[in-house]
Amino acid sequence: MQRPVPTDVEHEVSSIDLIVSKGDAEGNITYTNPIFMKISGYTQGELLDKPHSILRHPDMPKVIFKYLWDNIKEGKEVFAYVKNLCKDGSFYWVLAQVRMAKNPDGSFRNYVSTRKAISDSAKETISALYARLLKIEQEEGIEASEKALEAFLAENGQSFDTFNEFMRQLNK
Repeated sequence: MQRPVPTDVEHEVSSIDLIVSKGDAEGNITYTNPIFMKISGYTQGELLDKPHSILRHPDMPKVIFKYLWDNIKEGKEVFAYVKNLCKDGSFYWVLAQVRMAKNPDGSFRNYVSTRKAISDSAKETISALYARLLKIEQEEGIEASEKALEAFLAENGQSFDTFNEFMRQLNK
């Protein structure tokens, strides 16, 4: 599937929208709810068995997904802001909550991601941060970007240990 060319058109996610998807151990989509399809512009057939990265907007720094995958693979829940790319090239911002679901015997079942609308203030803060992280990644690599993210958290009295709570607080 050819990736769409990004445009400057933003789809607003309303406060009542809850976007849900599930993925296998490799991050391939195994379920999407109707809101996910409506906002992204993709059909379920176009999304199933495709990597979640099909929606990755080029404005997203890789370090955010590194942090996310490093943590959810350890069974930790992650809250992170994501700018997603729609089928028509438009985009939408969400606060994603990603976690590992387990079977009754404790084995891996799937990854579950629920996404909701973000506040204008969170979008402003995160857009600036992500632009800075992306520039650092392009010039110095992902390790430098990770250090810049850590410095941003420290400047705000936070750390990777308090990352999730800080992301939720930004959305107030």
